[in-house]
Amino acid sequence: MLDIAVVLALLALIIVVARLAGAAVAKIGIPPVVGEIGAGVLLGPSLLGMELSQEIFPVDQRGFLDVLARVGLVLFMFVVGLELDLGLVRGREKVAVSVSLTSIVLPFTLGIGLAHLFVSSGATEALKPADAEFWPFALFMGAAMSITAFPVLARILTDRRMHRTETGGLALACAATDDIIAWTLLAVVLAIAGVDGGHGHLPSWAIYLAIPFVALAVFVIRPALTWLTRAYHRAGELTPTVLSVVLVGMLLFAATTEVLGIHYIFGAFLFGAIIPHEQAAALRHEILVRLEQISVLLLLPVFFLISGLKVNIQGLGTEHILPMVAILAVAIVGKYVGAYVGARLQKVPHWQASSLGLLMNTRGLTELIILNVGLEKGLLSQELFTMMVIMALVTTVMTGPLLGFTYPQRRVARDIAEAERAALGEEAVDRILVLARDDQDNRLPVELAVAALAGARPAEIVLADLTPRAGRSRSAAGCRSTSPRWPPRWSGSRRSSTAARSSASPSGSSRTPAPTSRRTWSS
Repeated sequence: MLDIAVVLALLALIIVVARLAGAAVAKIGIPPVVGEIGAGVLLGPSLLGMELSQEIFPVDQRGFLDVLARVGLVLFMFVVGLELDLGLVRGREKVAVSVSLTSIVLPFTLGIGLAHLFVSSGATEALKPADAEFWPFALFMGAAMSITAFPVLARILTDRRMHRTETGGLALACAATDDIIAWTLLAVVLAIAGVDGGHGHLPSWAIYLAIPFVALAVFVIRPALTWLTRAYHRAGELTPTVLSVVLVGMLLFAATTEVLGIHYIFGAFLFGAIIPHEQAAALRHEILVRLEQISVLLLLPVFFLISGLKVNIQGLGTEHILPMVAILAVAIVGKYVGAYVGARLQKVPHWQASSLGLLMNTRGLTELIILNVGLEKGLLSQELFTMMVIMALVTTVMTGPLLGFTYPQRRVARDIAEAERAALGEEAVDRILVLARDDQDNRLPVELAVAALAGARPAEIVLADLTPRAGRSRSAAGCRSTSPRWPPRWSGSRRSSTAARSSASPSGSSRTPAPTSRRTWSS
């Protein structure tokens, strides 16, 4: 029975350990969510052993923690749907669709092939649950290999300041498209498993009602939800009534998809995705602030613990080494090569395509959610679940360090500067200022400036003479170089002009600027 004192003490322990683990890994450039997931694994039998783990987290109290974890999962999936912004894809449709499709099709196909190898070999046949049919098992393996964690990827981009670059925007667009395709694919896979296995509260044929339910949500309920925006603007704040409508809708959608036999996470995600975007930025932000904190700080760490209690690394033996290597190879190579090929097909540069391949390998929390669904639906064995969790952690941890090779911080800084100049309507150039004098040979400093540009395109060298003329003004000369070569040749005539304006001096007299010389060079 419920011992409220024990449950409250366990919640406090979970929050403290999760926060400490997240802060520790964040110091070495790893997303905090990886540390929080790892903390859940370490609190389970993988480190403490089965007996000690059961003493700290009594079996008779885990059911109550599991309910909290599931509520946290509903809130988190609603937030993921709420943050899904299809505007990220606008202008990048071809690249986003190409990268998303290839980065899903290849690992999905390889995952099915890997499932076939597991079933065909006597040494690995036990990795498939005895009650699971081959095709639901194989399709789920393919879907699990195809996932990209949009929230974790967004966090990595923000931490590296890449969200302000073209590559970061492209990665977010690809991940958003990937999210839609992958979740739809997983829903289809679970629907097939539900039809075969009779999951859900209704007869197996009722799972096909999911299609009209999605249509109802998009074409009927979504337009009706514009009432939320109008109510918010009338009140000028997020009122309890508006938030209650959001919470009720989220819970009812989650319950509906669970009853239909798919999974409650899809209902929560769908309701978040249909919340209006038009003139609703402030409303969405306030909803996120209210719900995200309680979900991330309290409920999700409980989910990590419940998941960690199901992971038992000590239960793996030497016979699982080759399957573990195969899982990592299929997950990493399939996702990287798929994303890289999809990007190159759209003429994306090599280094940018390689960066997208690494970023799309980020799995993290989203993968953990899917693996728990597979274990719950009887599509994964305990040993295979453990190996897939290890794969999710490895692929997420490796993203940041490897990204440093394909997209170093100096390139990030330059791309941010280019984006800022482009936002101001300026041409993005590398510009070097050379101080010179008209009455001297300026060949050497210009040659040094050309060498410093090292072939950067486009580029500009500005020669400025700051020597005062008769104590009244300064003159400046400029040149534009399109390639690092010397000597430049004249493309225009030297001309002199006198400004017709005047300015008041401190003594009240009028001063006229001296003539200005300007040279424009090209090569």
